[in-house]
Amino acid sequence: PDVVLMDIRMPVMDGLAATEALRARDGAPEVIVLTTFDADEHVLRALRAGAAGFLLKDTPPGEIVEAIRRVAAGHPVLSPAVTRRLIARVAEDGQDRRRARARERLALLNDREREIALAVGQGRPNAEIGALLHLSVPTVKTHVSNVLAKLGLNNRVQIALLVHDAGLLDDPFGADG
Repeated sequence: PDVVLMDIRMPVMDGLAATEALRARDGAPEVIVLTTFDADEHVLRALRAGAAGFLLKDTPPGEIVEAIRRVAAGHPVLSPAVTRRLIARVAEDGQDRRRARARERLALLNDREREIALAVGQGRPNAEIGALLHLSVPTVKTHVSNVLAKLGLNNRVQIALLVHDAGLLDDPFGADG
């Protein structure tokens, strides 16, 4: 399959562990977690495991179908309620520790890769990144692939989370303070 809809509560192995195991495989399909649970720890664990989406089961069927199409096309999808909670979570305690770890990881990138990661973190599609940085779309895709490989990430959502954790959306130059 190109996209797997994954529930969190399943017999034998929970959906979060299954997502981690599935996404660790070469050529793994994209995963959308579809659940009644929107607890922050579930959302973050799913996204960090490589899920490209997180939807609540009360999402209308047409929106689920559209989410599958978007994820299959390489675009992450989050329920609006989940997005609000993730934004609120950024302000939680432990931000300094997450910020330091994220910045250490991003320091592994060269300047161009860091620009690309920041643009991904801002939610910009490849064509827009290319126009902004005067690069072709294939060159942008190559840089995104390099960022994913260098950082051991599975998808653009994980790049965006890392950039967000690093605090670079508010502080694009990474200055302390």
